Amino acid sequence: MNENETVMSQEYKEAITSLLFQLADDDFLYAYRGSEWLGLAPHIEEDVASSSISQDSMGHAAMFYKLLEDLGVGNADDLAHSRPALDRKNSVLMERVNGEGYYMETPLYDWAYQVVRSYFYTQAKKIKIDSLCESSYSPLADTAVKVRMELYYHRLHWETWFKQLLSSTDVAKKKMDEAIKKVMDDFGDVFSYGNEKLLIEKSRLISSEESLRDKWNASIEPVFAALQMEVPKISDKPTKNGRNGEHTQDLVEALHTLSEVYKFDPIATW
Repeated sequence: MNENETVMSQEYKEAITSLLFQLADDDFLYAYRGSEWLGLAPHIEEDVASSSISQDSMGHAAMFYKLLEDLGVGNADDLAHSRPALDRKNSVLMERVNGEGYYMETPLYDWAYQVVRSYFYTQAKKIKIDSLCESSYSPLADTAVKVRMELYYHRLHWETWFKQLLSSTDVAKKKMDEAIKKVMDDFGDVFSYGNEKLLIEKSRLISSEESLRDKWNASIEPVFAALQMEVPKISDKPTKNGRNGEHTQDLVEALHTLSEVYKFDPIATW
């Protein structure tokens, strides 16, 4: 047991646990949806680049799950693969499918949606990670510093795609506009802490929901201004809040695929 655990109150541990599950589950599902583009990206260079981003993101999820393991919550691999959809705390946006079809058969995926979801989420993640670098829980702050080093390139990658497609053909602009609306329909819980809002904010683990939303708006405003577009508004009352275990069938099916091999031999060394 480390020094942080010996002086940790139950309330503080509950706040850390809830926040870590939100961070880990977000990256776990985001990385999975990104991995489904392997072999389907617009060109070979993008195939390599986006696959690398997905791999990094899964690595970030693993770090957050390991922090939960260090807190005595459970084995990191079990936390990643064995929890049912109802127990997940990821944003609904992260679980949404890439488009129609199945990636091993007849995928009709939407690259505009991938770009918008990835850009908006990565920018949101950067805002969170910057705040987490000052977290009252030092193991989380140390992890955030490591994540931030890779996140700079992830954000730059997706911002470049975002600008290029919205500065391209009328068809590309139309698809991007549709993707922005679709992403924003699910963006309301990205900065939410769910039912644990007061507990998490009181514990000084990360900035308030409102502060993070304001910083996200400010961070993307120059990009939208250059494109002569208005920054889309984030709903503070999402239809579904994944932080409270409110999910879709998309998540159930994703977890079935993600955990299939792990459940086949759960005692194997991963």
